Amino acid sequence: FTTSASRSSDLSKLVLIGRLGKDPEVRTTKTDKEYVSYTVATTNYPPPPPNPDGTREESKTTWHHILSFNPGANAYLRHLAKGSQVYVEANFELREPDSSADPSSPQGQRQIFLRHEMIRVLKAPSSQNEESS
Repeated sequence: FTTSASRSSDLSKLVLIGRLGKDPEVRTTKTDKEYVSYTVATTNYPPPPPNPDGTREESKTTWHHILSFNPGANAYLRHLAKGSQVYVEANFELREPDSSADPSSPQGQRQIFLRHEMIRVLKAPSSQNEESS
């Protein structure tokens, strides 16, 4: 263990295991740079503990929007399908709201920016499993 500061070891990473909410989409930036956008759904399971009155809240699904600017990864991502169970590593950046933007717009709100680092398919979608059997 060391207490010395080292910029090269700073890290902000998010690890997800979830399912693709839809097929990854190829998009283009304003400067004509191609990237892939994909969404991973995660659900907190088991559900939260029962409330004092005995009722139990439902499990909650969170949707994570991830962007990939890596041409090699993008070629792979294009072939993934909705419903695939995936393991994802993404760099995590919290962006503060633009003070000049409308507070109800995305630019006027705090945003989490996830940049794709790595993805591994853990399980193909059910429809693909049934077809290959």
